[in-house]
Amino acid sequence: MITAGFVAIWLAWLMAGGSPGPATMGIAGTAMNEGRTAGLAFALGICAGSAAWGIAAALGLSAIMLANVWVFEVIRYVGVAYLSWLALNALRRALTSDEVALGNPVRGSLATIFAKGAAIHLTNPKAILSWGSIYAIVAPNDASLRMLLSYFALLYAGSLLIFIGYAFLFSSARMVNAYRRARRWFDFAFAGFFGVASYKILTVRLS
Repeated sequence: MITAGFVAIWLAWLMAGGSPGPATMGIAGTAMNEGRTAGLAFALGICAGSAAWGIAAALGLSAIMLANVWVFEVIRYVGVAYLSWLALNALRRALTSDEVALGNPVRGSLATIFAKGAAIHLTNPKAILSWGSIYAIVAPNDASLRMLLSYFALLYAGSLLIFIGYAFLFSSARMVNAYRRARRWFDFAFAGFFGVASYKILTVRLS
């Protein structure tokens, strides 16, 4: 199950999760302004929302996979389009001199912050699209529910690493300053990686 191709896709999953967006910038802004504990509460809420979509996609796709292989070809192309969109956005950010604002901090009790984090993913259709696309890319057409849940565990571990890592890193002023200085080079790297990943996914032959 763990192949070189899967490792490459897993790294692309990490980079997609770590690229600037509402979730990551919200974690960064909350951790930077409200402290590490608040940032972790927000990150865990986002992880909970992500888990809900990931498991829902696995349960639904397990049945669809056996009867409608063409659905996964459609999802695969949608995934390619999404990665290409991420690549273009990263390139646009890299080519502009404008400062990328770290997201607005989320305030309230820890329970409120957690709930707001979960709501970001539960109300974001891109979340389930991302999970559906990644399953279609990494899983064989006859994948069982057990296999899909195994992929979920591996991919979800990457999400935890990224989102919780953001809460820890951006609670440090030194890290925030380092990110701002190197932001353009990060975006160039994101653009290149997403572009290559979308090309590889587009040209791979699924078994």
